[in-house]
Amino acid sequence: MINDSNSYFSVPHQFNVYLTKWDANQPIPDDNQLRQMQSTGLKLLSEVKALEASCLLQLRQLDTETKAIVDFLKLQSRKVDLVLQHVLEKETQTGQAYQGFQFGGSGLSIFSPTELNEGELFSCHIYLHAEVVAVLCICEVVSAKQITSNVDDTNEQWQIELAFAQILDEDVEQLVKASLNVQQKMLKLRKQQRNDNL
Repeated sequence: MINDSNSYFSVPHQFNVYLTKWDANQPIPDDNQLRQMQSTGLKLLSEVKALEASCLLQLRQLDTETKAIVDFLKLQSRKVDLVLQHVLEKETQTGQAYQGFQFGGSGLSIFSPTELNEGELFSCHIYLHAEVVAVLCICEVVSAKQITSNVDDTNEQWQIELAFAQILDEDVEQLVKASLNVQQKMLKLRKQQRNDNL
C-alpha cells in the first residue's frame, strides 16, 4: 500500500471501475507481473501516453516558435488516445462493475450495493473516460461506510474507499496528472459560474 507520506489529494469525478477479488493465498504481484496482467489495449495506451509525455516535454524545451507544433501534436496525440480508449472499451471486461466517484494518486472511492470487507484485496481496472486514462492495479479496501441514496431509506448502498496496494509508478503519474486536470476544470467552471452570477 502507498505510504501516507506519499499520499496524494483526491478529486471528485465519475468513472468506471471493475473489481475482481484477489486470492488471499497469492502474493501481490510485483511490477513485472502486473505488466504481464495488462491487456494488449491497456499496454498500448500506457506506452503511447509515456512516449507522448516524453516527446512533448522535449518539444517544450525548444524555443517559443514551436508552440504551434506542440499544439498540433497534442491534438494528434489526443486522437490516438481516443481510438485506443475505444479499443479498450470494446474489450471484454472482467470483474464486477462499480461506479467510482473520487480518485487520486493514492487510491479511489466507489459506490457498492454490498459491503466490501476492510483488508480485502482486489485486482482493479480503472477507466477515466474524460481523461483518457486506463489503469490496472491491486487495491485494498480501507473503509466501508453504509449510506442511504434516497429519501425513503429503501435503497441503501456502500461507500468504499480503496488504497493502492500495488500500482506501476507511471500509472500513479497518470492518475496524478488526471486529478490535476480534473481540479483545473473544476476551478475554471467555478470561476465561470461566479462570473455568470455577477
